[in-house]
Amino acid sequence: MKRQRKAKAPAPAPDPNVLLPPEGVPLHLAVSGMGARFGAQITDILITMIGAIALVVLLAVMNLTSPQTLWAISALLFFIIRIPYYVLTELAWNGQTIGKRMMKIKVVSRDGLSLSAHALVVRNLMKEAEIFLPGTLLLTLDAASPVASLISLGWIVGTIMVPLLNKRRQRLGDMIAGTYVIDLPTPILLKDLAQSVPKPVKDKFVFLSHQLDHYGALELQTLEDLLRAQENRPSMQTNARNKATLDSVIAKIRNKIGYADKVAPADSVAFLRAFYNAQRAHLEQKQLFGERRQDKFHADKAEKD
Repeated sequence: MKRQRKAKAPAPAPDPNVLLPPEGVPLHLAVSGMGARFGAQITDILITMIGAIALVVLLAVMNLTSPQTLWAISALLFFIIRIPYYVLTELAWNGQTIGKRMMKIKVVSRDGLSLSAHALVVRNLMKEAEIFLPGTLLLTLDAASPVASLISLGWIVGTIMVPLLNKRRQRLGDMIAGTYVIDLPTPILLKDLAQSVPKPVKDKFVFLSHQLDHYGALELQTLEDLLRAQENRPSMQTNARNKATLDSVIAKIRNKIGYADKVAPADSVAFLRAFYNAQRAHLEQKQLFGERRQDKFHADKAEKD
C-alpha cells in the first residue's frame, strides 16, 4: 500500500508591510493609505498651480502675454513646473515632496536600495500619462466630443483602481519604477535599552565617530526591535535560526562600518547592544546641531546636494 504524500502547504504570501533591504534585516513599514496619498497629491497640485499662476500674473504685468493666449500659457507653465517639482523634491528629500512631508509619507524602493533618479523620473512621467493628461483632456473637451470625454474618464477611473487592486497600493508608475509609498515611521530612541548595557561591555566594544556615520534612526529602530525580541525570548529558545540571524546582522554591520575585530558568538547580543548605545548617542548629538538622519541613505542625499 503506497503512502499518500502530504501536499505541501502553500508558501505564505509576502507581507506588503515588510521591506527587506540588502542588510537582510526586515523593516516593518506600513504601506500608505489612499487618503494620505490623495491629500499629498492635492497639496502638491495646489503648490504647482500657485507657482504657475504667479508666473502668469508676472507675464501679464510685464505685457508679455495676451488674454487670447492666457489659458494656453497657464497650462504650459503648469506642465513645465509640475514635472521638475516632483522629481527634484523627491530627489532632494529622499522620496518626499512638500505634500508627502506634510502627510508624513514617502516613496521607497521596492528592493530596499536608495531611490535612483531614473526611478523617480519614470514614476512621475507615468503620473502625467495616468492622471494629468486624461484629466486635462476631460476638462478641455466639450459636449461635442462625448466619446473622447468618456474615454478620458474611463482611463482616469482605471488608473485610480489599479492601486486598490494590489497589496502595496502601487499605481502603474510605481510598478514600472519599482517603488511604492509608505507611512513615514517615527523612530523612538528609548533610553532604557541603551542604559542596560553593562560598563565592561561598553569598554570592550568601542566605535569611532566615522563608523557611526553610516546608519540613521530608521535602522536604529529596527535594531532596537531585534534587541527587544532577544529580551523577550526565553533562554531555552536561543535556537540555531536565531543565532544565524544575529550572526548575519553582526556581519553586515561590521562590513558596513569597517569593524575589523571579530565578535565571539557568546558576545553577539552584547555587541549589538553596545553598537545600539553608541549609534543612538551619535544620532542624538547630530540632532542637537540640526542634522536629523532618518535612514542609511542620508550620505547619498548629502552627496547629491
